[in-house]
Order: sequence, then structure tokens, then C-alpha cells
Amino acid sequence: MLEIDIPGFGALKLEYLVCDFTGTLSADGSLLPGVRELFEDLSSLLTIHVVTADTFGRAQTELSEIPCLVTVLTGQNLDTQKEQYVKDLNAAFVVAIGNGANDRRMLNVSRLSIAVIESEGCAIDAVLNAKILARSIQEALSLLLNPQRIVATLRL
Repeated sequence: MLEIDIPGFGALKLEYLVCDFTGTLSADGSLLPGVRELFEDLSSLLTIHVVTADTFGRAQTELSEIPCLVTVLTGQNLDTQKEQYVKDLNAAFVVAIGNGANDRRMLNVSRLSIAVIESEGCAIDAVLNAKILARSIQEALSLLLNPQRIVATLRL
């Protein structure tokens, strides 16, 4: 569990990290450098879930041997499916990270949410529904390993 007290924002008691894959953890279907090591470091604090539509069909392969649970979504309303996934975990204990329009609902309902801008861009709806915007997935994950950075960003 990751506990952070943020003046004016409230206390965070985070148990789960829920990440999108395509465009968030990967570029063109390939895992971005440093993600594996950061997930390994974070796995002692949070249970890591990757929830993705897997546009390039490589999530399972790219994330094998990394401490995370991978769920590949299919069908329609991927944004609603991701939102429900977070709610099923209990959104009050979730930090979510994403970049796409289909991440907007999970970012909105999560207690803490981070939108990231990688080489595939970031949907404005993701930015508008996140609490923090990060320049990369490495920076976003590093925030969780350095929680005073989150305090500095969100305190009132």
C-alpha cells in the first residue's frame, strides 16, 4: 500500500495501479525503456494491473515476466469497460495512468490519476479527466516512488 497525505486534497491509501498499455506503457506495441524496472520497484507497494484494448496485439508478450496482471479488452465501449474495471477494484484505492480517449473514464473515477504524453500523443479527454499530467510514463511511475512530488503537485 502507498499512503500519501496531501494538504487540501486528502489522504491517499493506494493499493492498485491500473495502467493502459498502448501509448502509455508502449510505443507501436513495444514496451518503453525503463517500464520493466519501475514496475518491479512498484510491485512491492501496489498490485499492478494493465488494462488494454491492445491495438498492436503485443501486450501479453511485452509484459511477460513482469509483475502485473494483464487484461485485454474486446468489443465496444472500452472506456466504460476500463471504468468498470477500476470500480470493481474499488476506485478509492486506485491510481490510474493512461493517455487515450478510452482511458478518460478510468482516470476520472480513480482516486489518483495521471495522464501521460508519449510518442503516440495524449487525448485531451484523458488530460481533462486526470489529476496530474506527466511528460512520460517513466516520470509518472517515478512520482509513485517519490510521493513528495505528488504532494507538491496536488497540495492546495
